[in-house]
Amino acid sequence: MIAIRLDPETEKKLAKLSQETGRSKSYYVKQAIDNFLEERADYLLALAVLEREEPRKSIAEVRKELGLED
Repeated sequence: MIAIRLDPETEKKLAKLSQETGRSKSYYVKQAIDNFLEERADYLLALAVLEREEPRKSIAEVRKELGLED
């Protein structure tokens, strides 16, 4: 279990959203955390790939190789 403190404006927005949608505030906080963690994991994975300094191809090169040029 985690307890968080939100600034009054954020709490107000969250309460309004919760009331208007019939979902709990906890539901939206969980969704926000899940989305952040997923995006952060994707970012760190992409960063690790870039740090390997392997040869890269531009999107134009890939499109050409796949025969997708306009």
